[in-house]
Amino acid sequence: MRTHILPPGAGELTYEIRAIVEVADKMRKLGLTTNMENIGDPIAKGEKLPSWIKEIVQKAAGEDSSYGYSPTRGLLETRQFLVEQNNRMGGAQIGPEDIIFFNGLGDAVQKIYYALRKEVRVLTPSPTYSAHFLGEAGHAGARPVSYRLNPEDGWLPDPQEIRRAVKANPDIAGILVINPDNPTGVVYPSSLLREIVTIAREHDMFLLCDEIYHNMIYNGHSTPLIASLIGDLPAISLKGLSKEVPWPGSRCGWIEIYNGRKDKEFAQYIQNIFNAKMVEVCSTTLPQKVIPALLSHPQYKVYLDERNHRYERYSNIAVDALKKVPGIFVNRTNGAFYMSVVFGAGKLNGRQSLPIENPDVRAVVDGVVNQKGVEPDKRFVYYLLGNSGICVVPLTAFSTTEQGFRITLLEQNEQTFARILRTLSEKIGAYLASA
Repeated sequence: MRTHILPPGAGELTYEIRAIVEVADKMRKLGLTTNMENIGDPIAKGEKLPSWIKEIVQKAAGEDSSYGYSPTRGLLETRQFLVEQNNRMGGAQIGPEDIIFFNGLGDAVQKIYYALRKEVRVLTPSPTYSAHFLGEAGHAGARPVSYRLNPEDGWLPDPQEIRRAVKANPDIAGILVINPDNPTGVVYPSSLLREIVTIAREHDMFLLCDEIYHNMIYNGHSTPLIASLIGDLPAISLKGLSKEVPWPGSRCGWIEIYNGRKDKEFAQYIQNIFNAKMVEVCSTTLPQKVIPALLSHPQYKVYLDERNHRYERYSNIAVDALKKVPGIFVNRTNGAFYMSVVFGAGKLNGRQSLPIENPDVRAVVDGVVNQKGVEPDKRFVYYLLGNSGICVVPLTAFSTTEQGFRITLLEQNEQTFARILRTLSEKIGAYLASA
């Protein structure tokens, strides 16, 4: 080109959760049977929605208004319903103008980060969900500024580390909290959330809280919504339908803005987000229309409880199987439907492998793992895929130096899930012993 068109660092950041799917698809065509445990899509794993959800959606699909544009912020009646849900808690109060709908939270995440001045940073957890670190790093043209989720402390962060990072970097204007967390499944206690709120208030910052998994908590844990703790602190909460209903194909997410007019600059920042959404006109109408009927249905909580009971059983099956494997560190999942596993220091050496009988599949794996700069945990993940058909995601794909992998708890058949965990445990042992 006549001039450089790529930003600094272009090509360094990839969406590994999706990238591995392309490789798995190629292997399936070569005869490999796969178990896809990489993407948080309950529908792809065979979850069947109850008839009452489908009936609500079918009824709305029969209305002509479902096929038109919605207002840019979203349907007023749906925003009013969500306002009432929030305000009943008694925390930070909002109005319909404080809610903006997006085509999934990926859309919201990109606009949230790109509405910031380039030099401004949001302090993100490490590991963190890919959309957030890609959005933050992409807007700034630099690698994320992070605080560590500590696997030796149940994946909880150290608030003093957060405080030190904020003090050391005056460009940090916001703190991201994902609660319950993806990829680790940790649920933040209210005391820790209060400490983070205090840090943000002391330094005149805002909070960004991804709460899409808030109704998916189990194993006796609980956590408050951030709106109940922040007082007058400016904050944004991200919520949606994709995991909870679950309806990932709806591409329906929204943000709730708390204390959006307390600070003039924060108010203009929110206006920038809205302006970016206005360019797209609006978000999809049909999913917005059904939210009040879905979330207020008498069977909704029953349905959520049933799903949470299943995730609780699976989290315990997974931790019971994996905790017996030497050389790895595993925490019980208490929220969302992911588990992250960490290899012990020095356990991966870049020379280990697993046998792959199909030469064509082996060639695909070799083509990935022999590339320059491939992380040791990525080597493990691709050897695991080629050898057993089990597809997980390397933990380093979530902006962390921790070597490990993330697996989902979404398999519908409990016996199949237990078999996958047994196989996974065996393969980890064989891989670590291979060199």
